Amino acid sequence: MTILIADDDRGLVLLLSRHLIKRGFEVTGAYDAMQASITAMRQPIDAVILDISMPAGTGYEVLKRMRANPKSSLIPVIVLTGSIRPGEEQKVKAMGADAYLKKPVDLAQLDSLIAGLLGVPVDSAQSGIPASSQSAPEKK
Repeated sequence: MTILIADDDRGLVLLLSRHLIKRGFEVTGAYDAMQASITAMRQPIDAVILDISMPAGTGYEVLKRMRANPKSSLIPVIVLTGSIRPGEEQKVKAMGADAYLKKPVDLAQLDSLIAGLLGVPVDSAQSGIPASSQSAPEKK
């Protein structure tokens, strides 16, 4: 299963990538909204972790594009943001986000959300997925 991490904070993308790879997921990274939109619609993605504030657009725009496109409309989206705007959680959920988390991320909570959304065990590190099939985020 492949998870797209869309965030302009490359350090966070790397941290989350390492964490998810250890749990048996493949990961791809996108560092701006345009790249995230293109990746979500062109690559086989099973879930997206999406920041709101990014260059070349916003997470809102990515979410709107994903939900409007039949190829990506059903992909689970977890919004992960450092934003403290009032009403933001309700706004992104109304737009189709499946979950909302604030930074700094609680990795156990993230694991639990991913497990629930994808129907996989919380600790899928024992999944038997060979290391050779796992990948770090693409650099673009």
